[in-house]
Amino acid sequence: MQPLEAEPTWQSGRAAVSDYDLDHHPAAAKPLTPAAVLVPLVERDSGHTVLLTQRTDHLHDHAGQVSFPGGRMDPGDESPVRTALRETEEEIGLAPEYIEIAGYLDLYETGTGFLVTPVVGFIRPGFTLEPDRFEVADVFEVPLEFLIDPANRQRQSMFWKGARRTYYVFEYEDRFIWGATAGMLTNLARRLGREAG
Repeated sequence: MQPLEAEPTWQSGRAAVSDYDLDHHPAAAKPLTPAAVLVPLVERDSGHTVLLTQRTDHLHDHAGQVSFPGGRMDPGDESPVRTALRETEEEIGLAPEYIEIAGYLDLYETGTGFLVTPVVGFIRPGFTLEPDRFEVADVFEVPLEFLIDPANRQRQSMFWKGARRTYYVFEYEDRFIWGATAGMLTNLARRLGREAG
């Protein structure tokens, strides 16, 4: 992972990875909305887990999907870290004092028009969560080793807006993790030296 001194900037204009990568065609030229997510790595005795949320079905963006806590940048946010920490506390009630920022993954462009900075943080045990029930249907953890093992990563595709779109998928127990979240997890695996698969 990049050190904090190499913080990616929203002003760079293009993402290093995106929802379009597996189809090998460029994203449409359009303005992107700056956003940030926290990639929360929880320190458990059995090994690190990744804390994820299941979004509620009525939301406008990414309804019902599994995602990292996070969202669009507010005008008062001075950095991606501020956005990720603010959104995490608002969405799931995870207090910033339990989070140690470790670095960043590559900027990620979503097909829905967001330029996302994934902020990686280690989560100290002992926290309590208070999910915002309007936005978050559930909060759960998946072993990090499962998510960075290429054997657990699938590729699927569908037609969307007149084109075939291919995306990564993880199926863990009854959870279906796909799209941008799976793409960022694949980027995390690459950063940790795991083959992309």
